[in-house]
Amino acid sequence: MAKCSPIICPKVVLFGDSITQFSFQPNGWGADIANKLARKCDVVNRGLSGYNSRWARIVLPRLIQSQNPGVVAAVTVFFGANDCSLEDENPQQHVPLQEYSENLKEISRFLTSAGISADKVIFITPPPLHEPSWEKECVLKGCPLNRHNSVVGQYAQACIQAARQCGSDVLDLWALMQKDGQDYTVYLSDGLHLSERGNQFVAERLWGLLESRLAHLPFILPYWGDVNAKSPECSLLSTQ
Repeated sequence: MAKCSPIICPKVVLFGDSITQFSFQPNGWGADIANKLARKCDVVNRGLSGYNSRWARIVLPRLIQSQNPGVVAAVTVFFGANDCSLEDENPQQHVPLQEYSENLKEISRFLTSAGISADKVIFITPPPLHEPSWEKECVLKGCPLNRHNSVVGQYAQACIQAARQCGSDVLDLWALMQKDGQDYTVYLSDGLHLSERGNQFVAERLWGLLESRLAHLPFILPYWGDVNAKSPECSLLSTQ
C-alpha cells in the first residue's frame, strides 16, 4: 500500500456542563452541529455534567493537552447553570458571581496560551430557569428550590461582560429565550435542561456564529464522483 500522510481533521470542542454533555443525544444541539460539519470537522463533546466554572478551569488544561491545539477551529464555553446555584441550598456547585467571571476569563487566557485565539471561542450564557418546574425536580430529590431565574440573569450578564473583555463572541441564551416576553418554558425539559425545541434553538443560533468561522473549511477527501476509478490512489492519496 502506498504511503501517505495521515489526515488531520480540524476540531470543534464543546466545553461545558450537562447541557453540553447531553447535546449529543438524539435531536441534541451538539449532534446537529456535528451533522452540519460532517467531513469538515470532528466535533468533540467535552461536557461534564454537574461541573461549574471553578472545576472547569482546573480540568481544561488536561482536556486541551489531549488535543492538538493547532487544529482546533472553534471552542464553545458553556458554564453558569451550576455556578448560579444558591449558596445556602447548593454550596457544592455554587460559585460566587465575581469568581465565575474570573474563571471564564482564565479559561480564555489558557486557550489563548494554547494557541486558540479569542476569535475562535464562543461563550454561551446559561438559559433561563423556570422556577416552578425546577422546584418540582428539587422536591423529588428531597431538597428545596436551589436556583432563581433572576440570579441566572446576573450570571448571564457576567458571561457577556467576560466574553467582551476577552474579545470573544457570546450567545446570550438567557435573553434570547425570553425575548419579547415569549414563553421560554417550551425550550426547557425540566425547568433547567433543554427540551427538543431548546436544543433546536441553541443549534440554530450557535450555527449562525460558527458558520462564518468554518464555512471555508474544505471537505475531507474528494467527492466520490471525482475519484479516478482506474487509479483511485491518485485521487485518494494526493489530497486530504
